[in-house]
Amino acid sequence: MNDDDRLSRVFAALADPTRRDIVARLTIGDATVSQLAEPYQMSIQAISKHLRVLTEAGLVSRSRDAQRRPVHLEAGVFDLMLTWIDKYRRQAEGRYRRLDAVLAELAERPDMQADDGPNEGAAS
Repeated sequence: MNDDDRLSRVFAALADPTRRDIVARLTIGDATVSQLAEPYQMSIQAISKHLRVLTEAGLVSRSRDAQRRPVHLEAGVFDLMLTWIDKYRRQAEGRYRRLDAVLAELAERPDMQADDGPNEGAAS
């Protein structure tokens, strides 16, 4: 899967507020499905479906720890997202710098100086 496809899956997975909350909770530490389901008025099956979407997007993984199967946040996916976001942030900043330069140049031109008001030169 290429980076564009991965990004699409990640952003689609994070479009849901429950999944964003699960990711936020996993930043504190690994948790079981039951632990993740506790604060929601949802079945464990519904939480499992959310986890499947997060797993397919590469945001979480499951491991085996004796009888438990904790859910783990895969923080490396955030690097992919940050790289994508940073690319477009730099482009936007460049556009704003160019706009600032044009506006500064226009402000220095004598023919673009502010006039005394809308009635300047009107007959009294």
